[in-house]
Amino acid sequence: MSSGRSNDRTVPVRRVGLFGGAFDPPHRAHRLLVESALDVLRLDRLHILPTGRAWHKARALSPAEHRLAMCELAFGDLGRVCVDRREIDRPGDSYTIDTLDELALEYPGAGLFLIIGEDQLAAFKTWKRWPEVLHLARLVVAGRPGFPSPATRVSGDASDDPPVPHLRLPLPLSPISSTALRSMASAGAAPQELAALVPEAVAGYISTHSLYQQPS
Repeated sequence: MSSGRSNDRTVPVRRVGLFGGAFDPPHRAHRLLVESALDVLRLDRLHILPTGRAWHKARALSPAEHRLAMCELAFGDLGRVCVDRREIDRPGDSYTIDTLDELALEYPGAGLFLIIGEDQLAAFKTWKRWPEVLHLARLVVAGRPGFPSPATRVSGDASDDPPVPHLRLPLPLSPISSTALRSMASAGAAPQELAALVPEAVAGYISTHSLYQQPS
């Protein structure tokens, strides 16, 4: 696994996944999602993309290098995974379309799969150049507690009219959230308590660097 851009070209790369987010911190539900996406989508490579300057986040994110380091710890042992810092290094706001434009050039002819959560699907049509996002990549949605699936969404809901075409990633719903984890750490949770919800190495990193000590 590497922290950077495209890797070894000796093996053809036909199916490339993108999974972006604040990862503040990355937790066990993120890990499960990545493992499932690699298997179900038969990905040759999956880019984990910690966001740089998030235009849609009201709160300030933790320093990028901490979030990048935690992603390395959370996903570093998984083959076919690349922790990619391009959105951190890119100046200005982070937009998915810019990353897709770059990866389409880096992987000519490959299929791109953009993995998002149910909450992101609900706001998808607010994204920059969202029709072009759909042109460049297939949208893959993982369920999230509190957001109704297409089967339960009220017919005619204007937020999804017409529906955004997407694939579903079969994944058990998990109540774990980064917001709750930050609150736990702020309240003084011990590393062993955090390790129930984040990979053990990430729990140790949070404790060592005293992350989230101010109220979130």
